Amino acid sequence: MQRLSGLDASFLYLETAAQPLHVCSILELDTSTMPGGYTFDRLRDELAMRVKAMPEFREKLADSRLNLDHPVWVDDPDFDVLRHLHRIGLPAPGGRAELSEICGHIASLPLDRSRPLWEMWVIENVAGTDAHSGGRLALLTKVHHAAVDGVTGANLMSTLCTTEPDAPPPDPVDGPGSATELEIAINGAFRFVTRPLKLMNVLPSTVSTVVDTARRATKGLTMAAPFAAPKTPFNANVTGHRNISFAELDLADIKTVKDRFGVKVNDVVMALVAGVLRRYLLDRDELPESSLVAMIPVSVHDKSDRPGRNQVSGMFSSLHTNIADPVERLRVIAEANSVAKQHSSAIGATLLQDWTQFAAPAVFGIAMRVYARSKLSAAAPVHNLVVSNVPGPQVPLYLLGCEVNAMYPLGPIFHGSGLNITVMSLRGKLDVGIVSCPELLPDLWEMADDFTVELGDLLTAARA
Repeated sequence: MQRLSGLDASFLYLETAAQPLHVCSILELDTSTMPGGYTFDRLRDELAMRVKAMPEFREKLADSRLNLDHPVWVDDPDFDVLRHLHRIGLPAPGGRAELSEICGHIASLPLDRSRPLWEMWVIENVAGTDAHSGGRLALLTKVHHAAVDGVTGANLMSTLCTTEPDAPPPDPVDGPGSATELEIAINGAFRFVTRPLKLMNVLPSTVSTVVDTARRATKGLTMAAPFAAPKTPFNANVTGHRNISFAELDLADIKTVKDRFGVKVNDVVMALVAGVLRRYLLDRDELPESSLVAMIPVSVHDKSDRPGRNQVSGMFSSLHTNIADPVERLRVIAEANSVAKQHSSAIGATLLQDWTQFAAPAVFGIAMRVYARSKLSAAAPVHNLVVSNVPGPQVPLYLLGCEVNAMYPLGPIFHGSGLNITVMSLRGKLDVGIVSCPELLPDLWEMADDFTVELGDLLTAARA
């Protein structure tokens, strides 16, 4: 068995019907490259072979009523790929509106915790094409956040994807094995009684971080502060419904802007997000006077020796949506990001993982319920939205034999932060995935389309 870390398990404890905490992605596939031609049965058989090398897809949660620690992963003895792979067809004309509607509905449904926490939905009739005749196909993947973060999710996709359409499947990999309730309880009790010793190791680094942050604050060298974000329409309690939109940008255009103004790709991405949100809120006369604040997940996989699938820290970044000029906004964002990165780097890479390890399971759920019911989520949002940038491969990819033309990542949303914008670079493109709930933001396609407009403004300035 493998014990979940506190950060992994927190996504289980915080999950509710209105707040399902899985991550999704929509892949656009070209079936003309699939050896032998596409059939659902052939794709299913190929997936079944590759899952043998992916123990994460064959594991389920296990726990004991006497367990004082977090749940564990164990092999699912009844694993059947057919319980996780589903097939549906889009209604005519099968365009982006129909695709996003069905994907939004699937994204709102919680995963079955009695089984391995993932699903795949094969979606046919995309753009009215016949996948069996070499047409297009969409694939919606859905994995619980307790099992993956951005890096571990990308690693799973790298096992599913290959650089050749007819690449052989990798060798099988053993899973974590089984565990009885007694074994889970005994191991959990041992970990529970040793927590005070581990806590003593965390306290000094925590005090050091607080002192360093206070010192930086006197010099104006800190990242944006939590709970300093202004209220917007999407900073309220979310519902159980999800809506989705997506966009695709040319990575070469983004690099043109980057090179012209001497900033980083991520700075350009943040400036695009800022411009889109400013335009969206300004059109509705809802733009706050102060800047919106984004929470940026930061991977610490290369800095952490802690167990767990989720190895992330967080950085709060000001989007400077109060600045009208797009070039000035980009430059200020780049400067602020540089300061925020320095502050984030000074914070211990494992601090978040360590503190979540000590919190009892009930604490997470109680805290979220209090936060939601007290309406603090609307009155005092921790941040306005989550923005994540996931680097992807720049070589041709094939998933189960089908060429991957696009991959739109879709992260979770939370009470008080009902908007998630995640981007992934892939084969010279930047794929943008946007998630909210329709009760808060009913017109996400307008937001998605504005990414092209904002990039056009920056390109015009770069070429002037």
